[in-house]
Amino acid sequence: MEFPDAEGLRPTPDRVRETLFNWLGQNLNGTRCLDLFAGSGILGLEAASRGATEVVMVERNRTVFRALQETIIKLACSNVLLRCEDGLEFARQKNGLFDVIFLDPPFQSDHLPKLLPLLADKLTQNGMVYVESGAVFEPDKAWQVVRRAKAGAVHYQLLRCENAL
Repeated sequence: MEFPDAEGLRPTPDRVRETLFNWLGQNLNGTRCLDLFAGSGILGLEAASRGATEVVMVERNRTVFRALQETIIKLACSNVLLRCEDGLEFARQKNGLFDVIFLDPPFQSDHLPKLLPLLADKLTQNGMVYVESGAVFEPDKAWQVVRRAKAGAVHYQLLRCENAL
């Protein structure tokens, strides 16, 4: 997948993705997932290929969005809904509940502390949030770290919110 003019695009490394989907389980049948800063789309597309009922992918960069559209069409991913908008703005809207939310915002952004409080009421009762960052990120007390690891410069963790619906 080629993304012209997609400066800073950083797909989740294969080893990290493999670990994440081992944590989540190989089969995501019946789940609804949100890939909030889709970028390359690798996490959302992986979830779609593992049987997620619906994957909502949000990407604001129009060039990257168009490349994702082409990929979704080529792969015939009828369970993927692609939105061209800012991830933070999308998180502020009512878009239903999700079983898994993938959060991989640009590493240089300050989005994570702003996003987590917005996501608690977007999760199903057993829903989880996957967080990927360039530095150690400590969530506030409302969030329980289920799993955490590091691979190279990538820190990643799976979180559960104590207040999820």
